[in-house]
Formats: sequence, C-alpha cells, structure tokens
Amino acid sequence: MFAVIKTGGKQYRVAKNDVLRVEKLDAEPGATVELKNVLMIGDGDAAPTVGTPLIDQAAVFAEVVEQTRGDKIIVFKKKRRQNYRRKKGHRQDLTVIRITDISATGKPAKQAAPKAEKAEAAPQPAAAPEAETEAKTEE
Repeated sequence: MFAVIKTGGKQYRVAKNDVLRVEKLDAEPGATVELKNVLMIGDGDAAPTVGTPLIDQAAVFAEVVEQTRGDKIIVFKKKRRQNYRRKKGHRQDLTVIRITDISATGKPAKQAAPKAEKAEAAPQPAAAPEAETEAKTEE
C-alpha cells in the first residue's frame, strides 16, 4: 500500500516503514504525528483512489525519528559593474520521520498489546463478587 501526501509545500510518495526528511514539524523525537493531507492512496494492482484535491478522512501516521538541519546553501547576489555583492548562508530545519501506518478511514491500525491487557483484566472482577459474598455472610 502506498500514499501520496503533501507536507511543507511538497508532495511525497510514501509506503509503510519509509524514512523521509520533511520540512520541520512541531513534535518531539519519538512522538507520533498524523498527516491528513493525503492526495492519493493505492493498494497493489487495484486502481488508486485519487482525492479532489484531498481524500476525506484518510491519514498517514508517522513516528518522529529526529529533528535535524539540512546542508548549508550559499545565497550570493551580484550586480556587475555596480560594486554590489551580498553573501548569505541558509540551513533548513528538517524533521526525519518513519511512516508507521497508512489509513483510508483515518484510524490507526489496532495493536496486539492492548488486547492482551484486556484478557488479563477479566479475572480480577470475578474475584470481587466472592469478597462481597463473604462480607454478607459475616453480617
């Protein structure tokens, strides 16, 4: 499955586990971000779903790997025979993200870990009614 997303004024074709360097996003490393500007979703041999311009409720979920800066570029302006020269440098702030999930419904995929916790929580309420019956017999 792949998706075309728009972030930072650019478009990217992404798939699960892809690592991208995008314009700076406000998130800490390790945080999960949701990218809602999904332009297209494709799945294997089936025809892709194209938005007009966006697909409603579609989302791409990504984990922030790190906040970094790009390479330095030199901006040099000159006008010949006018003794006009200006030199500036620029480093763009970037965010490195790893795509974790692509969803057409806007909901992240369910994880197996919470289901295991619910199975463990079930025996605990069963013990509580036994304690109540013992308290009633003492009265």
